Amino acid sequence: MEEVRNQQVIFKDYVNGFPKESDMSVTTSATVPLQLPQGSNGVLLKNLYLSCDPYMRGRMTKTEGSYVASFTPGAPITGYGVAKVVESGHSSLKKGDLVWGFTGWQEYSIITAPETLFKIQHTDVPLSYYTGILGMPGMTAYYGFYEIGAPKKGEYVFVSAASGAVGQLVGQFAKLTGCYVVGTAGTKEKVELLKTKFGFDEAFNYKEEPNLDAALKRYFPEGIDIYFENVGGKMLEAVLLNMRVNGRISVCGMISQYNLNQEEGVRNLSCIIMKRLLLKGFIVTDHYNLYPKYIEMVIPLIKEGKICYIEDVVEGLESAPKALVGIFSGKNVGKQVVVVARE
Repeated sequence: MEEVRNQQVIFKDYVNGFPKESDMSVTTSATVPLQLPQGSNGVLLKNLYLSCDPYMRGRMTKTEGSYVASFTPGAPITGYGVAKVVESGHSSLKKGDLVWGFTGWQEYSIITAPETLFKIQHTDVPLSYYTGILGMPGMTAYYGFYEIGAPKKGEYVFVSAASGAVGQLVGQFAKLTGCYVVGTAGTKEKVELLKTKFGFDEAFNYKEEPNLDAALKRYFPEGIDIYFENVGGKMLEAVLLNMRVNGRISVCGMISQYNLNQEEGVRNLSCIIMKRLLLKGFIVTDHYNLYPKYIEMVIPLIKEGKICYIEDVVEGLESAPKALVGIFSGKNVGKQVVVVARE
């Protein structure tokens, strides 16, 4: 029986304010056997790629009744990843299969509920894409834009945090639908990416705009039909003033609020009534039944070069804490991925 040392990223304790690298520690355990417990119907995984995502900030705080459990102090962080099956006690997975889904931030993980994993069928695209465009962020963009946004050709679309894992896809889906799309990001480099790489019609740096309402009126003189919300706070307040009648707001995240001890209020919610707006929040895990439909749509778009996806890749588990913390100050450009092993 082979034994290995298992490097892990351990969550130390619950966090107030902005998370720090020191809230996590990278340790290497004593040797562990590459074997499932006797009679287990779980799977033993070798982790290949790990995903850094904004929702993970909420898991660093002790909360009750959330859609996803808080991290456990003293235990490895968990999150989305891509892995290879080393040993399986589950009938639908075998040794050598590639999967994506929830795993541990460590080199090897035992998953006791393997029915939550997705078996990877398409291996002629980068495996790391299953942390992004072919995984949770891709499904988030797909459901939020198409199912809630219900876009029609010629409509006006605004995307906040537009260069991130989800936003870059929403903008491209909007262009493929024949919409006019504007995105916002926090650096000149990201704004240029939106226009030159992702095909947004316009983009602006929200940090350079003293008046967000005026900025939106400049880019949307006729108003906004669909807003894909990733930010919240002052951005949402400005958007509500600029929505068109019967507009749709798909609420994916509110990253500007995650590190505040008290969230900011939005003072103009009456716009929802006056403009007959649909404002709907969603959790993507409720809609994974649509994953096969999404894959059928997006795989040809990737292979035909009609959609592109930018990743910000760091090497090694030891780089994971810095990568995770960095997404909350916008240090990543595109989807933040941690490489644990390349097979």
